[in-house]
Amino acid sequence: MRGPLPSLCSWQCGATIFLEFWKRHRAFYVCQWKVFDWCEDEEELILEIVNNPNCNTKEYRHSYRRSTLVLILVTLMLLLIIGLTHALVVFRVIATVLLSEAKWEFLRDHANTAAVMMGAVLHYLTITIMTRVNRKVALKLCDIEKTRSLAATERSFTVKMFTFQFFTLFSSLIYVAFFLGRINGRPGSYVRIAGKWRLEECHPSGCLTDLFIQMAIIMVLKQTINNIFEFIVPLCCRWLKRKTTKKLQRKCGYCYRKECKDTEEGSELCENCKIQNWLRNYRLNEVNSFSLFNEFLEMVIQFSFTTIFVAAFPLAPLLALINNIFEIRLDAIKMVSLERRLVPKKTNDIGVWTNVLEAIGVLAVIANGLVIGVSSDFIPRLVYRYHFGPCANGTYNGVDCMTGYIQDTLSTVRVDDESVRKDFLPHQLVTPHGTNATHCSYKDYRDDKDYSFTSQFWFVLAVRFAFVILFESMWWLSASL
Repeated sequence: MRGPLPSLCSWQCGATIFLEFWKRHRAFYVCQWKVFDWCEDEEELILEIVNNPNCNTKEYRHSYRRSTLVLILVTLMLLLIIGLTHALVVFRVIATVLLSEAKWEFLRDHANTAAVMMGAVLHYLTITIMTRVNRKVALKLCDIEKTRSLAATERSFTVKMFTFQFFTLFSSLIYVAFFLGRINGRPGSYVRIAGKWRLEECHPSGCLTDLFIQMAIIMVLKQTINNIFEFIVPLCCRWLKRKTTKKLQRKCGYCYRKECKDTEEGSELCENCKIQNWLRNYRLNEVNSFSLFNEFLEMVIQFSFTTIFVAAFPLAPLLALINNIFEIRLDAIKMVSLERRLVPKKTNDIGVWTNVLEAIGVLAVIANGLVIGVSSDFIPRLVYRYHFGPCANGTYNGVDCMTGYIQDTLSTVRVDDESVRKDFLPHQLVTPHGTNATHCSYKDYRDDKDYSFTSQFWFVLAVRFAFVILFESMWWLSASL
C-alpha cells in the first residue's frame, strides 16, 4: 500500500465535514420552522392525556427483568450472526481445497481468489436473508421491552436493527481485514478445521486484496440488485392493484360537470371527483412506518461502506456517488407515482440516526487506523526502509532503499522435517527443474531453527501499535479543534 495516509485523511475529513454540515443544515431548518424546543415524547404524552376522557397520566415502571431478557436475546442474536461468519470461513476453506483439485488449470492456479469471490456472493445472499430475520427479531424484542412511548420504541428498534445489520455486513469483512492469514500458523504447525482443512491464506499481493474483492462484490451486488427490486416490485404491485380499483371506479362513475373540469386551484370539487382522487391514491402501493426507515437504513449502511475500510477500498465513495445519482431519481418516481402519499410528521431532527452516524465516524477512524497500521504493509516497508534496508541509519549507496524487502519478509523452513513434509503434496516438493526441494520460504518473521519470532517481528509489531495510537490521537485532537 503506497501513500495511504493522504487519501485516507481526505476521506475521513470528508466524512467529518459531512456530519458537521448536516448538523448546520438541520439547525437552520429547526430555527426556520420554530421547532427547537419541540419534543416528540412530550407531544405523544399530551395527546394521550387529551384523548383520555379520565385525563389520567400514563404510568410507567421500568422492568429490569425485561431489560435483562432483551439484553440476553440480543447477545444470542449477535453470536448467531458471528457464527454465520465462521460458516463462511469454513465454506471458503473447503471451496479452496476443491477448486485447487479442479481439472481446469486456470481455476487451479486462482483457487484462492475464486473462493473469495464465491464467499462474497454467498455473504451477499446471507445479508439478504438475514435482513428479514433481523427485522422480525428486532420487532419482537421491542414488543418484549415495552418502552415508555412510541417514539422510544422507534429509537429502540432503530438501534437494534442497525446493530444486527452492522454485524451481518461487517463480521466477515472484519475477519478478512484483521484475522485472515494471521491465525493460520506456519508450515509444520498449521491451524486446521476438524484436523483436515487448513485455514485460507492471504492473496500473494497482501490480505487487503481479499478485502477489496469482497467489499467490491458485496457493494456492487447490494446497490444494483436493491435498486432493481426497489423499483420493479412497487411497479408490479401497482399494476396488479389497478385491476381491483378499476371496478370501484366504474361503480362510482365519472364526473361530466364543467365546473370540476375548469376549476381553479383551491376550489371545491364535487363528491364524485373527490372519490375518484381517493381511488387513484388507493390504487398505489401502501406506505407504513418502515417506508422511510428502509431508506434511512440503506443510506446509513452505505455511509458505513464509504467510511469504514475505505483505506482498503477507495472506490467505495465513487460507487456510492454513482448509486445515489440513480437512487434519487428512482426514489422520486417511486414516491410520486408508485406509492401513496406519506402522512407528514412533525420533527426537529432525524432522531437516533444522528448518533448512529457519529458512531460510524468513530468506528471508521479506528478501523482505518488498524487497516493501515496492522493489516497493510505500510509499516513494515517503512521499518525496512529506515532500519533494516540498504538506506538504514541514513546511509545511501546508490541502491534503491527497498532492495531486498521481499526476501526480508520471508522465513525458511526445512523440508526434511517430518512435520513439515506432511503439509505438502509430493509434486510440491519438486522444483520446475526436476530437483528435490530442501527448503521452503513463507511470509513471516521467524527463526530458521526453532521457528520462534525474530526480534524484527517484535520491532515491527511495536511500530505498528505506536502508529495506530499516534494516528488515533492525532485524529481526535484535530477533530476536537
